Amino acid sequence: MFMISRRATLALPCLLAAPALAQGAFPQRALTLLVPFAAGGPTDMIGRLVAEGMSKDLGQPVAVENVTGAGGTIAAARVAQSRPDGYTLLLHHIGLASAATLYRRLPFDIQRGLAPLGVVSHTGMTLVARPDFEAADLAAYLAAIRARGDALNLGHSGLGGSNQLCGMLLQHAAGQSVTNVVFRGSAPAMTELMAGRLDITCDQATVTAPFLRDNRIRGYAVTLPQRIPGLDLPTTAELGVPLAMSAWHGLYTAGGTPPEVQQRLAQAIRLALREDRLKSRFADTFTTVATQEEADPAHHTAFLASEIDRLRPLILAAGQFAD
Repeated sequence: MFMISRRATLALPCLLAAPALAQGAFPQRALTLLVPFAAGGPTDMIGRLVAEGMSKDLGQPVAVENVTGAGGTIAAARVAQSRPDGYTLLLHHIGLASAATLYRRLPFDIQRGLAPLGVVSHTGMTLVARPDFEAADLAAYLAAIRARGDALNLGHSGLGGSNQLCGMLLQHAAGQSVTNVVFRGSAPAMTELMAGRLDITCDQATVTAPFLRDNRIRGYAVTLPQRIPGLDLPTTAELGVPLAMSAWHGLYTAGGTPPEVQQRLAQAIRLALREDRLKSRFADTFTTVATQEEADPAHHTAFLASEIDRLRPLILAAGQFAD
């Protein structure tokens, strides 16, 4: 009896340690973070800063890979179809929520194929116009849209982009559609806006702030609940206009990844968001760091679902879809 009792006693610490060892086993190798847009852009900057912070906590490199195309759905599909072990990650913005309705045929289910890990940032959109645009304030800006309709042109960088979604919300708020002009990115749209050949657009503060500061374009409002420090523009909320939008970013891994791995990754995200370097760089680009509560799988899952539901009727009403 003594020997059996002794063996059981000796085995007990090992049994107790097994779950801890299993949890501590992740990660054992480098991770890959897919960014679905070009290097050097706002999403790429956010991804690299978050990856750097996560690697410190995880003790493994988090390599960033830019996989562009199809509004970010190529990168998203690759993550959704990857092995559900937490080693392949995706950083995407609000465009992922729009893709659920915008793309009629996707090789994966956004809400089942991807596991949300946490929201990481919010960037306000700015309602802007060419420097000589006739409207003096937001009310007159909306009135001009209603009065001129198709005679007014609005620039964006393609279906599913944050500026296209904001333009859609703007037209909905005004109750009037305008002529949409598609550009190969925000930079050429800003060039045309400054030259007076484009009337209006709605783009991230990261993009428009340098031009607003130099009065090379005209600004009317930001779409976040609070004003953006360093940008002298009112919010749509304080002006009583129902146009709220954040070009938010979140991290994902493959659906079916074990919950303990998801939580380990979420912990690394939260620690990365506390990094002083990340906070400073975000502030420089008018990007707000997500709260610790937002950087959580449960919150992110619910938020993604709510954004899909919010955008779906607008996209269906616009009747513009991608194959």
